[in-house]
Amino acid sequence: MTSSPSHRSSVVVAELGPTNTGKTHRAIERMLEHDSGIMGLPLRLLAREVYDRVTARVGEGRVALMTGEEKRVPPRPDYWICTVEAMPTDRPVDFLAVDEIQLAAHRERGHVFTDRLLHARGLKETWFLGAETMRPMVQSLIPQASLKRATRLSQLRYAGHRSLKSLPPRSAVVAFSADRVYELAEALRRLRGGVAVVLGALSPRTRNAQVAMYQAGEVQYLVATDAIGMGLNLDLNHVAFAALSKFDGSEPRDLFPDELAQIAGRAGRHLNDGSFATLNTLPELSPRVVSAIETHRFPAIQSLIWRNASLDFTSPESLLDSLSQAPRHHAFVRVERADDFDALRHLSSLPAIQDVATDRGMVELLWQVCQVPDFRKGLFGLHVSLLRDTFLQLSAGDGRLDAGWLARQVSPLDDVSGDIHTLMDRLAAIRIWTYISHRPGWLDDAEAWQERTRRIEDALGDALHERLVERFVQRAARRSPRRFVRNPARPLAGSDSPFAKLGLLLGEVPGTDGTAMTEEQFVQRVVDATHDAFQVDAVGTIAFEGEPLARLVRGKDRRSPQLALTESEVWTGGARRQLERRLMALARDLVTEAMGGFPSESFAGAGRSGAARGLAYRLAEGLGVISQAEAHEQWRLLDEETRERFRALGVREGQRFFYVANALAPHALERRCMLTALFHQRPAPPGAPREPVLEVAALGGLSARVLGYEVLGGVALRIDIVERLGEALRHPQGARQVQPLMQELRLEGGVHRRVLRELGGLAGGTPAKRRRRRRGGKPPATAQEKGGARGPPAGAQPPPRRSGTGEGSG
Repeated sequence: MTSSPSHRSSVVVAELGPTNTGKTHRAIERMLEHDSGIMGLPLRLLAREVYDRVTARVGEGRVALMTGEEKRVPPRPDYWICTVEAMPTDRPVDFLAVDEIQLAAHRERGHVFTDRLLHARGLKETWFLGAETMRPMVQSLIPQASLKRATRLSQLRYAGHRSLKSLPPRSAVVAFSADRVYELAEALRRLRGGVAVVLGALSPRTRNAQVAMYQAGEVQYLVATDAIGMGLNLDLNHVAFAALSKFDGSEPRDLFPDELAQIAGRAGRHLNDGSFATLNTLPELSPRVVSAIETHRFPAIQSLIWRNASLDFTSPESLLDSLSQAPRHHAFVRVERADDFDALRHLSSLPAIQDVATDRGMVELLWQVCQVPDFRKGLFGLHVSLLRDTFLQLSAGDGRLDAGWLARQVSPLDDVSGDIHTLMDRLAAIRIWTYISHRPGWLDDAEAWQERTRRIEDALGDALHERLVERFVQRAARRSPRRFVRNPARPLAGSDSPFAKLGLLLGEVPGTDGTAMTEEQFVQRVVDATHDAFQVDAVGTIAFEGEPLARLVRGKDRRSPQLALTESEVWTGGARRQLERRLMALARDLVTEAMGGFPSESFAGAGRSGAARGLAYRLAEGLGVISQAEAHEQWRLLDEETRERFRALGVREGQRFFYVANALAPHALERRCMLTALFHQRPAPPGAPREPVLEVAALGGLSARVLGYEVLGGVALRIDIVERLGEALRHPQGARQVQPLMQELRLEGGVHRRVLRELGGLAGGTPAKRRRRRRGGKPPATAQEKGGARGPPAGAQPPPRRSGTGEGSG
């Protein structure tokens, strides 16, 4: 990502249109066609949803999640899914996208989206997604942008007035305050037996559990705030408005027609039509508003919220002046109010702050502290007091927050007792400390504090979900939360089920540590677990913390194994969906490991040459290893820049094979054998891939190459050994390198000689000398032509394959 407004080499695309047009889906697909990318999203709930979708495609090892309070960053991520505010603006990536770009007109957050519109660019391609109302503004500010109009996939119709009692199944009722949401949820519980609740203030953990419960059909109704309007994908047929006005942070106001459309548009997903209505406690919508929503026609946005990005840190006063600078472009309106600006203005008037903030470094630190968000949205003075104490500690001594002071702030929040409101308040408070714990350089032992605040937030989220279920879901509508116990002292009598060891369906059973675990808590542990927490054996059984959880089963090819939970009927629908998503991401990671980390999707885009796409597809199909004959022609057609890109990804042009270097590592070969055995539905031969040499008869009819072997001299040699021998035979002093290798293989004399001959060497281990060409005769065949070291010349037919050496299907 580049932040220079003068950067113009990136292709800029603005895809604009109403909800349910597939804009976000297309942006995800396009990002995965690039080697690297960043997506900025308006809500951390939506960021988590997109992260789940992307990791289900490419695995968690290649994807980072970054929001203000949550960071899941693998060692070498290719793709970053972020909230717009958390986008790493200093990271160069090929592709960049910002969703809901019309929020550049939002009174409080708009200046961040405007900054991304003006400055954020991918090195190769940039996409802005949002409402059609942004078209004139994008055309004016980015004249070179390619504008596309997205069409809604289904119809949206007004259904007039509705009572709560007459709402059809798969409906959402939308209100704009937590108290009103709870009131409606209680009424629907009495009428329909159960309801899920979604508010923007929920933790991702709680929100995921509530949405999973709804998506799985455990409840048929949802009550939510306008948080569902920002791209959250829910199976809704109908949206009913319980209010048409909201408090926008400064005053109550009526919702604009385009805001109503953003929420109503959540009804009707994909090709299914949707409807919207108002509850009968409200007046009907005017025909003009209804027509605008149904036809998706709204006035264009006339101005964007802007804030100066060139800040002066000479003093607090200079910083305030630079933040107050008026825009020079007629399309921009300076942000009226922002929490960080108000905090800075208040703190800079305090003598204790004035005494410390006297140089550029301290003023920059003061501004960073002011940007700590107030998730509690309570008394502003209370938050400012917290910021003052934070700054004064960071500006004194070793520049770190005092551990004792931190503990006094955090410890009272580690309490899961209380009602829904109490838990919501604690959740909002711990989010502040989670945010602070992720600020670089502010804490000693930052990872421990991040873990502690995350654990408290998770515990509060689990407790809140339980309270919501207890209050808004009748027992008759949903089975009571099941309790699980990990690794009990003895298995349950009369059951040999893997999950008999894991849990009980009814009642509360203490674990070995004296605690009980609900289904939701266990599932969330699985969802949050890193790759290393799972164990996968040679037949594809997936275990978590020692307990069998699922198994991989045959898919359409070796790269697409499917998943079967070990005992799917044990789980409620929502839990089952969450487990399957996490384990499918794990399956994608396993395939990537088998391919040596080769990112084949990044070569699938239309901007790649046919030869590059074809070669990447063949490498993926061969799990990172193909013959020279298969690769030769496409490699020859590549330009040097694309060849260097393949080489940078570890692709090597070997003596007999074209391969990804890491695909021949022991761990990758183990994954290859497992995926091959799953696809062919037979066990891998004994010793594969651990043994470098196998008897051909031991292959049991399987292709040697699909297992990572090559048949030479009547035996199957592992491909990494074949390549080492082939490379040694090319070396002028090859005999010295070949002999130790051949001795390690312990081949019989006859087999030893045949292997060397087929590799192009002499029986004694020395490379074959080039014979002089007889006058008038044909030149003798070279070792390359005999062994296929570089494949046939362009246009030539490849030699027929030996029996048992072809890749075969899968």
